Amino acid sequence: MSIMITDEVLQTIQMSDQELIQEIAILLFEQERFTLGQASHFVGINQLEFQRLLASRKIPIHYDIAEFREDVKSLEANNWR
Repeated sequence: MSIMITDEVLQTIQMSDQELIQEIAILLFEQERFTLGQASHFVGINQLEFQRLLASRKIPIHYDIAEFREDVKSLEANNWR
């Protein structure tokens, strides 16, 4: 799905397209609709950078067992030791 946001809208809200994408990712992360990995991927930055963005806004990171298992699978798939 694609969403078209006009330059006029971006000017009205005084944001760049990248800032709007970040805001959407943060909102979905806070609502627990995005995992940390999904949110950082959506924004196009690595997880550590996204964590720093969250920390700058004093937004806690929710990290549950399902996310831990997902991270372990990812590490194993990449032969991490």
